[in-house]
Amino acid sequence: MRLQLEEEILTGRLRPGEKLDETQIAARFGLSRTPVREAFQALASANLVELRPHQGAYVAALSLKALIEMFEVMAILESSCAALAARRHTLEDRQRIADWQARCEDPVNNDDPRAFYDANGGLHDAIYRASHNEFLIAQTTSLRQRLDAYRHRVTYHPGLIGKSNREHREIVDAIFSMDEAEAGRAMRQHLVTLRDDITAMFETGA
Repeated sequence: MRLQLEEEILTGRLRPGEKLDETQIAARFGLSRTPVREAFQALASANLVELRPHQGAYVAALSLKALIEMFEVMAILESSCAALAARRHTLEDRQRIADWQARCEDPVNNDDPRAFYDANGGLHDAIYRASHNEFLIAQTTSLRQRLDAYRHRVTYHPGLIGKSNREHREIVDAIFSMDEAEAGRAMRQHLVTLRDDITAMFETGA
């Protein structure tokens, strides 16, 4: 049950700031309220849940400062993945990246933010894998999951999909050209743009 709630928080199904109903969750999993409270405590220790006195448990919402700092680190990690992918990618990696890029460009998916979000995640994962650095892949994936709820929300903003696809083309072209510096630069800029879009969304309460 704790792992299921953790997954729902990390994937954005439970949104930042959302109240977690202890009774409802206990009924959903067929448990008493005691293990639910214990799960909340464990999730709070992982900074995924905020326990408010006399109010209950809420999905933790990042402060704007924390969000910006995490995206700064994400830009470093993902740009490293892209640079290493440019140097190390195999024919199999190349095909996987091309396939996911095509899904991102699919007009059907471009009319469906959820489908684009999934395709976008697949493309980024393919680039991580092409770095062939397991520690870097694990760290990048972990931080990405922590930010997924915010990345998911911004996908629905008008114009975001087209802009992302233009930036993806630059990243993939650099990787396939084996241009490490350009691949890293293009990916870093992609994350800076995403950070700025999410920051604007955060500040306006969108």
